[in-house]
Order: sequence, then C-alpha cells, then structure tokens
Amino acid sequence: MGRNSPEGLLRLANNFMGSRILLSAAELDLFTILNSAPLSAQEVANRIGADIRALTILLDTLSAMGLLIKRGKRYRCTNSTSSILSKDTPNSVLPMVLHAAYLWKRWTNLTDVVQGTTLSNDGFKPYRSHEELSAFIEAMHVIAAPRAQEIVAAANPGSAKALLDVGGASGTYTIAFLRAVPGMKATLFDKPEVIEMARERLRKEGMLDRVTLVPGDFYQDELPAGNDLAFVSAIIHQNSSGQNLDLFNKVFRSLNRRGRILIRDHIMEPDRIHPKEGAIFAVNMLLGTPGGNTYTFEEIETGLSQAGFTGMRLLKKGEHMDGLVEAFKP
Repeated sequence: MGRNSPEGLLRLANNFMGSRILLSAAELDLFTILNSAPLSAQEVANRIGADIRALTILLDTLSAMGLLIKRGKRYRCTNSTSSILSKDTPNSVLPMVLHAAYLWKRWTNLTDVVQGTTLSNDGFKPYRSHEELSAFIEAMHVIAAPRAQEIVAAANPGSAKALLDVGGASGTYTIAFLRAVPGMKATLFDKPEVIEMARERLRKEGMLDRVTLVPGDFYQDELPAGNDLAFVSAIIHQNSSGQNLDLFNKVFRSLNRRGRILIRDHIMEPDRIHPKEGAIFAVNMLLGTPGGNTYTFEEIETGLSQAGFTGMRLLKKGEHMDGLVEAFKP
C-alpha cells in the first residue's frame, strides 16, 4: 500500500504509539536495568517504583516490538538494545532518545501554535535542568562523532592555524579539526556549564593543551578574536534572520583578514521542501524558538554578504544537517 493510501496514512497517524512506548522505556531507564541480567516485571517494579500492571503491559509490548526478549516471566535486552540504549555503554544513543522525549512535550502544541493560540516557545526553557542539558550535549556528540571526520574533510581546513568553534558544545568538531591539522590550535566558545563538559572530553582526548576554553553567550558577548577559521555548527537554525546577521557580524570581527567562516546546518533547496529532514526540523524550530527556521543557501548568502563576507559557496549538500557553506573576510 502506498504512503498516501488510507492504510498508509493511518499507519503514519499511529506511528506515535511506538515512539511513545520507546520514549517511556528510555525515561524509566529500562534498557539499562535489563542490560545486566534478566528480571521479572516485579523485580523491575521494585527498582523503579512502578505500577506492576502498567509495567507488565509495557514490558510485554517492548518484547513484541523486538526491543526486549521475554523468557518465561523474565525480560532482558536484545543484543542490539543492550549496546545502544543502555546508559552504561560507550556508543549509547540513549541521550538522543531522552532528548526526543523532551521534544515530545513541545510537539504536542503544534496545532495551537499554527492556529496562533499558543506562542512557539510559550512556557518552555531551552533545558529544564542540568541533567537535560547534559543529555542534549551528549546527544549532539553521539550524532556528530560519526560524521565529524567527513565534515572536516569536506571543509578542507588547509593551512588554518587558529580555529574558533562557536557554540562548540563538548568539543566533538574541535577534536576532529585538531586531528586533521596537527599544527592547529583552537578556541572553543560556549556557555559556562557547557565549557566544563568540553574540558572533560578534551582532557580525555589529550587535547586540552591545544584548546582555549572561553565561556560566554554569543547572543550577548563578542567572540574571541584572532582566528583563521570560524566553525558555526548547528546554530543558525535556532535564530531568526536578524539574529543570524548579528552572529555573522560577530564572526566577521573575530576573524583575521582573509579568514574563513564555515557554516554547518540544514541547507534548504529554494523550494524549501528538500531535504525532507530540514523541512521537518523547521517545525521543531517553530515549536522551540521565537524565530528559528531552516534556511536556503541564498538566504544564508544574503546574511553573510550583509556582514561583509565575500566568496560565498555551498561546499556540501546533505540530508542530515550536514550541509556546508563557506565565506571569506576580505
């Protein structure tokens, strides 16, 4: 059946059920609990303080979905879920799933936002706790780490010696650039609480001596100066066009003459419906920010030109927020 058939549309309408089951299991940390040894529903309930009837139904459904294995009255993770959904494993995507659970609450307001009865970010803060911020930053690392080397290769950092990673989170791309260019040093700029997460990751990677960590807020503060290359990664989508112009102006001032800005984000086609992930992400920005969106190359080019940049070029198209745009400070 086609996706626009009655069956296909009903399947799409009901997709939220499987998603919600997974999100609740992640919020209850069931995949970590059931990673080490098989447990009964009662044993799990004793650990998390759950209603036994509700938990049993959830565990059975997770087993039916192939996310758990049920033997008799005991449940355990499958081989795949034990490695990617337990918080105790190094390649876990659990932080990404937990961030999706947070987004769930935003997305329930979509109809009201479109009707204009609720503000896009009414009642929402970017993160409600240190734990949510940590989960978001870790989720961004899990997403970025497998792609960072490819992005840096496409960016071709060349002879750049001084990198500014704007909103560099825990340093995933900083590390990738430093690995690609042994003589490079970097400045990572982000909010104070995020800087400490970056400090820990860079220490583990043995790169802390090559990175200057600068706490700040690029909406309010100037960026550190003296850079050959500025990397603006997954930022412009959270801004209005005016906010992006302000940011581009700050990046321009932070660069040395003939310095380069690199922007990584969803880069939309002129029709604004391709790539599909970028169009969906625009809805996410509609619900989570006052003016955020995903932008076409032409829109980005206009903002960069207004800030004084020249030589704007689309280096890479991408489906998964891996588009790249470059421009130069004359």
